[in-house]
Amino acid sequence: MANQNNAPLPDGIEIGGYRIVRKIASGGFSIVYLAEDSAGEKYAIKEYLPSTLVQRSAGQFAPVILPQNLNTFRNGLRCFFEEGRALARIFHPNVVRVVNFFRAFDTVYMVMAWERGRSLQDVVLRHRRRHGREVLAERHVVRIFDLIMNGLREVHANRLLHLDLKPANIYLRLDGTPLLLDFGAARRTLDDEPQRLFPMYTPGFAAPELYRRTQQLGPWTDVYGLGASMLGCILGQPPQPADQRELDDRVPSTIDSLVDGYSRPLLDLVAWCLKLNPLERPQSVFALQRALRAIAPASAVDTVRPSGPGQWLDSLIDAARQPRRRVGAT
Repeated sequence: MANQNNAPLPDGIEIGGYRIVRKIASGGFSIVYLAEDSAGEKYAIKEYLPSTLVQRSAGQFAPVILPQNLNTFRNGLRCFFEEGRALARIFHPNVVRVVNFFRAFDTVYMVMAWERGRSLQDVVLRHRRRHGREVLAERHVVRIFDLIMNGLREVHANRLLHLDLKPANIYLRLDGTPLLLDFGAARRTLDDEPQRLFPMYTPGFAAPELYRRTQQLGPWTDVYGLGASMLGCILGQPPQPADQRELDDRVPSTIDSLVDGYSRPLLDLVAWCLKLNPLERPQSVFALQRALRAIAPASAVDTVRPSGPGQWLDSLIDAARQPRRRVGAT
């Protein structure tokens, strides 16, 4: 996945009725800013800025689009705008809320509700070097991904795919409930029309069909991302990339090595999601979630119900401090 090599907008600039406070994230497809409206309400604003197609130096506001990239940029701009409108119609507690979108500086901006918390990736990175302990306990993995599947089912019901599922795109609010973020790679691939802009992907979390422009994408593609994200939370690092797996697949043996720390049914579920052949995976998030709930007792799903701000995240920290048997990883 490409890195963002363009300069962000300067802090303090007014745009679309919002004041940019600072840059909070960036990737090859976009830059995300913390912003405020005239009443001081905070928002996250995502700027469409594909680094492979445009150039912007410090002090510039509008990107410079090379002539040979103009058509591709415009196609992506239209997709980004349409996706903003589609996401704005989704009201779900586990999907980021899009509240506005506008055009400025020759590109498009998506305004999203901003909430305090941290990404699931931050939690995993914090705990992965604690020797003798699991990176993330099974009950937390089950709860987080059961709720994320709720949100993803709503996304799919609106004929959208995410296509970049990974712990960095799962946000944990202060009460511990997860939120699905960053639909920059999303496409209306459930429609009959051909894709106009090939999606970006993250190695290790991307399904093998994302590496090929001609292979059909669908809910099963996001199912792979869910499985890879669950495995990433268990291992503390991204799984083996799909293109490497097709040459020398080490994922099955990696999953088998985790049996001392995690239940066999959960590991089998993760392995099912990570089948290289799309037809061998769950074909819908509903089917996957039903299987997850069948193997996990209700107490596992409901174990970590927060009773106050921050308590659930604190329980992750406390759990990591308890001595546990170390599990294998590659």
